[in-house]
Amino acid sequence: MAPYNALMDVREVGEAGLLERIARWVREGTASAKGAPTTKGPSLSTLCLGIGDDAAAWRPQGALELWTTDTMVEGVHFLRRQADWHDVGWKIVAANVSDIAAMGGTPTYALVTLGLPEGTQVEEVERLYQGVLALANLEGVAIAGGDVVRSPTFFVTVALAGVAGEALLTRSAAQPGDRVAISGSPGLSGGGLRMVLQGGKGNTAAEALLWEAHFRPGPQVDLGRRLVTAGVRTAIDTSDGLLDDLAKVCLASGMAARLERDHIPVHPALRQTFPEDYWDLVLSGGEEYQLLFTAPPEVMERVAAQEGGGVAVIGEITSGAPGKVTVVDGSGRDVTPPRGGWDHFRP
Repeated sequence: MAPYNALMDVREVGEAGLLERIARWVREGTASAKGAPTTKGPSLSTLCLGIGDDAAAWRPQGALELWTTDTMVEGVHFLRRQADWHDVGWKIVAANVSDIAAMGGTPTYALVTLGLPEGTQVEEVERLYQGVLALANLEGVAIAGGDVVRSPTFFVTVALAGVAGEALLTRSAAQPGDRVAISGSPGLSGGGLRMVLQGGKGNTAAEALLWEAHFRPGPQVDLGRRLVTAGVRTAIDTSDGLLDDLAKVCLASGMAARLERDHIPVHPALRQTFPEDYWDLVLSGGEEYQLLFTAPPEVMERVAAQEGGGVAVIGEITSGAPGKVTVVDGSGRDVTPPRGGWDHFRP
């Protein structure tokens, strides 16, 4: 996927020329051949017809089909001066793959739609697709098609298909007494965003880790499948923040929750970089793409033993006002912040 020697505006190649280039980038950059299974797990779906036709075609093999979609808009989800096009491509795939992971499924095929403003360079689109394909190849996802349109603002939308067995992870199965657990260390991505907005360049080891967490998140597909096998039935990915996403689980399940703040893992890099307000980032920072899940105590014990330090038990599901999440410190004092998490339509 060699870059062009000179900058080229998309108007110079036109829609047909750009689509031809995208098809070539996908053919050259994909890890899976046409007609071959593309999943990292069991062969549950086969791509019959990929990019280049009016529609893609694939054949599921005795599995539940999953669908999700996500969009990134310039000025809302990223700023061009702060995000490399490769990172934008990586992250839009990560957001969608994480949704499939949160259901306990395996991602398979993706459709990519681009809205391109006047002045977009062909090289920018190529760089975006390099990021798309980098994560798609890691996760066994085939780019099966998409669309390109003119738009006053740049956006990229991915629609992603996945497959799963009969058991799924959902938001609505939490029960009183279930333990609440999370993978990874929450707040790192939010810390990376705050660092960049404050002018940080990722020069120190701590800053580099925060940068990586924000711009190159790793969806937890393998963990999601292991949770299903272990008997977990409730999960969500932490795309909008720990408190906000747990509240969504509680609301869907008609439950409340109590979090033990001292049990939530805090990464030293986050504490070092933001010593005064790291708890805000831990509780409210989004775009983590880790898994937040609940399970009965005996199931959670198995999961904790299986995953070692990869997951932490941080609270419990309780009866109470649906959607209410209370955070307490080591002495039992209520330290719940006013609200936390990302909302497109809330200031």
